[in-house]
Amino acid sequence: MQKNQKALIIVDVQKAFEHEKWGGRNNLDAEKNISRLLTFWREKGWTVIHIQHTSDKPDSLFHPANEGHLFKDIAKPLEEETVIRKKVNSSFIGTNLEEQLRSNEIDTVVIAGLTTPHCVSTTTRMSGNLGFDASAAFGLTDQNGTYYDPEMIHRLSLATLHDEFATVMTTDQLISNWMVK
Repeated sequence: MQKNQKALIIVDVQKAFEHEKWGGRNNLDAEKNISRLLTFWREKGWTVIHIQHTSDKPDSLFHPANEGHLFKDIAKPLEEETVIRKKVNSSFIGTNLEEQLRSNEIDTVVIAGLTTPHCVSTTTRMSGNLGFDASAAFGLTDQNGTYYDPEMIHRLSLATLHDEFATVMTTDQLISNWMVK
């Protein structure tokens, strides 16, 4: 098996997250950072895998009949890039993502996407020791009615992943560390 085969997994960068129902969010540059990673990855000729959340419920923003199901233009897949559709938070459940990674002998993955405490976190936890970046979070209200702002949710979600399931890096750190690889 070749060593250092890399894949960029871009999770749920879809128009549904532009809807007002989500409320305020942090890291308004997440998509720009994802685009930077995508450009870097394509220039290196490394594997890119796009994950697309798909709902069976016609009233869901993620239903294929709704515009929210579409990828945002800033991170749109190229024709030759893999697109995997999922129906739950994890990109591994009910998909062939693991098979894709193993069959392509990929041993290093970077995960970026929306949103940090949901699909990005769940995918990262399931994939194990990964590096990931370029994610964002929306504010959340707990069962007692306490609101937590998007930045706090984002930072706590990353903290629960760092050194346990992933190596958390900024886009700049990742690109500069891997520039010569």
